[in-house]
Amino acid sequence: MQVDQTEKSIVVRDEKQNGGFAHAETIIYYSKRLQDDLQMLGMKIKGHEDNIKFLNAQNNKLDDLILDLQVTLGKHHGSSTPKIEIENHSQLQTEDQTTELILQHEKSAAGILCQLKARHGPQASHLQLTKDVLGIVATLGKVDDDNLSRLFSEYLGLETMLAIVCKTYEGVKALETYDKQGCINKSSGLHALGASIGRNMDGRFLVICLENIIPYAGEFVADDPQRRLDLVKPKLPNGECPPGFLGFAVNMINVDNANLFCVTASGHGLRETLFYNLFSRLQVYRTRQEMVTALPCISDGAVSLDGGMIRSTSVFSLGDREDVDVKFPKPLVISALPEKQIEAERQVKEVRWKKEKMQDDIQREQALLNHAKFNFDRKKQEFLKFLAESSSYATQAAPLTPR
Repeated sequence: MQVDQTEKSIVVRDEKQNGGFAHAETIIYYSKRLQDDLQMLGMKIKGHEDNIKFLNAQNNKLDDLILDLQVTLGKHHGSSTPKIEIENHSQLQTEDQTTELILQHEKSAAGILCQLKARHGPQASHLQLTKDVLGIVATLGKVDDDNLSRLFSEYLGLETMLAIVCKTYEGVKALETYDKQGCINKSSGLHALGASIGRNMDGRFLVICLENIIPYAGEFVADDPQRRLDLVKPKLPNGECPPGFLGFAVNMINVDNANLFCVTASGHGLRETLFYNLFSRLQVYRTRQEMVTALPCISDGAVSLDGGMIRSTSVFSLGDREDVDVKFPKPLVISALPEKQIEAERQVKEVRWKKEKMQDDIQREQALLNHAKFNFDRKKQEFLKFLAESSSYATQAAPLTPR
């Protein structure tokens, strides 16, 4: 309840004009009104205090749950060593190679961020400028097949592969600021960072804001550790699945376990946000001919392993393939982690995410409580002042007792 700044205490200025009886009624009316306001504000304070107690109790339960899950996770780590098979020694450097290729784009925003990470390591993620940056598109997914990686990189294009991914719009704003005339402030953000390491940025760069993406709203493939999207397979007019259909591009991206859950404030992972936004329902076919045959059931584009590309039902990419140098890396290892361990890791991350949300709720309730207490104190002072002025009036208006 907002305090009415214009409301003034009732003070008798002209008793003859208003009449003593009428003025007494007015005093009673305003006294009742102020008391009601105080009672309502007191109830609000009590409500916020109860909410904070409840949230703190829930927060403590989450702390206990995290400890229990960590104990369970430790048992899984200690009881058995996961089987790891290295694919190929030549593939061990693919992630590093992707980073090196990004660094070759010296004057790009992605190159500057990778340079910062190379120089400062994990500490780079704690800087005010980059603490909300999740990574570069090319480093946030992996693809098993080199040919598919080339196709997906070509489909997205170099600019998108080098796009910076931020969790919130606050992170986007931190990367670039502007003066009062709307011009870029080169003394702050990524521009200042680039200049400090001798790499002045050229041109525009893309930044993807995860919290502004409308996520995939359907179901996920049951019991799939990678949480692939349960998309309906395309069907020809005769009801059959097109020959040569291999799957959807969004499900062919391997996402690190840490990014499968609770990346955004609403609890979504990268597959249903970032990669669904980039690929939508892009279909993958074995050959160009089979892709063309499937045209009646292609809605969001398609690619084929022999280089065919359809960007939409009416846009075809013809000509020679373009080799984009920055590609999705291959997974370094195939890890056969126990399902219970994977589930425990997922639960730990989910509970930590809930704890962060709980902390936000507690801070919000505390702010509401502080505001209610402020209004209560102001209304209380107004009531005390009113009582003092009313008492003064009553003393002046009291009749003299005859001797």
